[in-house]
Amino acid sequence: MPDGQLQPPPTPLVDRFGRTVNYLRLSVTDRCDLRCTYCMSEKMQFLPKAELLSVDELDQVASAFIARGVRKIRITGGEPLVRKDLDALLSRLSRHLGAGLDELTLTTNATQLASRAEMLVRHGVKRINVSLDTLDPDRFFEITRRGTLGPVLDGIAAAQAAGLKVKLNTVVLRHQNAAALPDMIRWAHERGMDMTLIEVMPLGATGEDRIDQYIPLTMIRDRLDQIWQLQDLPQTDLSAGPSHYVRIAETGGRLGFITPLTQNFCAGCNRVRVTCTGRIYMCLGQDDHIDLRAALRGSAPAQTALDAAIDQAMRGKPERHEFEISHRGAAPALPRHMSVTGG
Repeated sequence: MPDGQLQPPPTPLVDRFGRTVNYLRLSVTDRCDLRCTYCMSEKMQFLPKAELLSVDELDQVASAFIARGVRKIRITGGEPLVRKDLDALLSRLSRHLGAGLDELTLTTNATQLASRAEMLVRHGVKRINVSLDTLDPDRFFEITRRGTLGPVLDGIAAAQAAGLKVKLNTVVLRHQNAAALPDMIRWAHERGMDMTLIEVMPLGATGEDRIDQYIPLTMIRDRLDQIWQLQDLPQTDLSAGPSHYVRIAETGGRLGFITPLTQNFCAGCNRVRVTCTGRIYMCLGQDDHIDLRAALRGSAPAQTALDAAIDQAMRGKPERHEFEISHRGAAPALPRHMSVTGG
């Protein structure tokens, strides 16, 4: 190209159904210090750490997506805060904020958040999602199989004190937390936190029967409509994702509903997921993937190989997932656990 001539703009990430991908969920580990009954088995076998992408490789992957128009990156796991070099990765990724990247955020179970909240703020993270399914200590231990509620609540308080905006994500479980949701919603809204309810997803064998856990969120909304005035809100910002939001007149707070089973949201999908080993999954509910680690470690220049692999992923992004929970004893839709993909 002659000197002084502008480089052509990068090709945006548009799949074969016309959906623009501008959101990357980047997993940094499959490990977690909890064993939630809807997410993983009690005796999970985690990957050898040598198989995980390095900080340099994660940075290369993220930078390649940003160059192609990704505006938001969410760091996920497993539990991302268990990765010891997360500080170094966020330091690298934060250089893109305001230079192509609008938002760098993270989802956590908050068990280690109290000691790391200020680190997140230092690297430009402004808001986080905290996965929390109950405020009852005994029920918390039952759902997580090993966790203690106190450190999680301390982590949420520390995050808010550090200036982070916190949103709660709650997987609704028919017999374990559905009845207590109004109290939990009040608690969250009193503390300035939005909350999103999520239907159980049939990913991976967990030792539990999903039919015993699953309750449609249409049923939950009907129950909440008997208590409060729920005002539907337009989905207008990048962060909303698949969540449909309402405002509760009596609490003043927002409540989201993520309904992969009862109300499919795939038509507006704007995201892809990259695992901690470099596999890009174009859909949470499908098993097709492209190996970005092979592109990074192959003989071709990494940037060229990454772009080619990402283009291939866009061509293969499916129209929708095929989640279903229909009868007792049904096999999960996919053998892959949620923690492997990164949520």
